[in-house]
Amino acid sequence: MARLHVVDPAAAAPAAKEIFDGPLKGKHFNIFKGLANSPAALQAYLSLSGAVGGGSLSAQERELIALSVGQANNCGYCVAAHTAIGAGAGLSADQILAARRGSVADAKHDALVKFTLALHEKRGFVSDADLASFRKAGYGDGHVAEVVACYALNVFTNYFNHVNDTAIDFPAAPAI
Repeated sequence: MARLHVVDPAAAAPAAKEIFDGPLKGKHFNIFKGLANSPAALQAYLSLSGAVGGGSLSAQERELIALSVGQANNCGYCVAAHTAIGAGAGLSADQILAARRGSVADAKHDALVKFTLALHEKRGFVSDADLASFRKAGYGDGHVAEVVACYALNVFTNYFNHVNDTAIDFPAAPAI
């Protein structure tokens, strides 16, 4: 049960209602109903999500990041959500589970997941070898910056869900 007030989109404060009626129309998920306690926090999520969504990482790559970070942070809500979203982005069930385990069969995607987890485990203090491995897989400095941004977005949602104890409104992710 959520520890924060669950905002009813129809009765939300004007700034939050505008978001629910606009960019989140038809997407009234529990995470958003919790974030709507602060329209600024809800807008922060949308702004960062929209910005990285328009970057050079593909939807599949962003989902691999979300899955690996969500699993590393033990966020059941985000793992369930990104299992569904990742499948919608074209990831197979095996790719989704592999990202959660931290090792993907595709070499380029594996480098992405490994770099993301290095970023997580080392709190951003990745080594020259970590960067070199990521670059060797075909990624550039712009990708490095975007992975950091995607990582930050996912830590934001993971931690919010931990604080809120957000009720999962997606199908449960398979156990690993």
